[in-house]
Amino acid sequence: MEQIKMRLRKIKNANEKLEEYGSIMVFDHLERAGKWGEVFGNANPIILEIGMGKGQFISENAIRHPENNYLGFEIAESIVLKAARKLGKLHLGNLRIIHADAHDAERIFAPGEIAEIFLNFSDPWPKSRHAKRRLTFDNFLVAYENILKRPGIIELKTDNRHLFEYSLLRFNERRYRFLDLNLNLHEVPDENIITTEYEDKFVAAGNTIYYVKVEI
Repeated sequence: MEQIKMRLRKIKNANEKLEEYGSIMVFDHLERAGKWGEVFGNANPIILEIGMGKGQFISENAIRHPENNYLGFEIAESIVLKAARKLGKLHLGNLRIIHADAHDAERIFAPGEIAEIFLNFSDPWPKSRHAKRRLTFDNFLVAYENILKRPGIIELKTDNRHLFEYSLLRFNERRYRFLDLNLNLHEVPDENIITTEYEDKFVAAGNTIYYVKVEI
């Protein structure tokens, strides 16, 4: 297995440049709780990806599933800008991007406003003292439970075995229902699997991808 290190090149004045992409970006996200249907102009289910990267995964989902609305959530402004440049060209009415921190999820969404959450290749924060930063730490899970409708879905993919096992324990402790679990997602090629940019690199390097889908 090859160790892959992802380096983020910061873009100067990225935050200011984001203003050019108003067609794909949502800037007033802190004022939108309970009103996200207005953004999309319909009442279709809203699917959230926390940590969307450059947007390959969420944009492909939006293309394949026009019956759903998709929101990409990303904290790194340079990555958000790259995603906005790329996804803005697709002109997808069911896709929007938010530059925000996952800690603010309960301020951004009303209870039951989200149908599903994707957590793809989140930072594993391997040191025990950093456990609270993991996106499957209890505080985050409580927030997800509050914004997800019932039944609500959480899907997680990672190449980090420790984060995967940690997340399984958290899900089990909170009595989530396990719908699917795969310890080697790409062992058998499947064109129906939608991948992220990181995922493509990890798989090419021979890394095992772990996957779980739960219902709350």
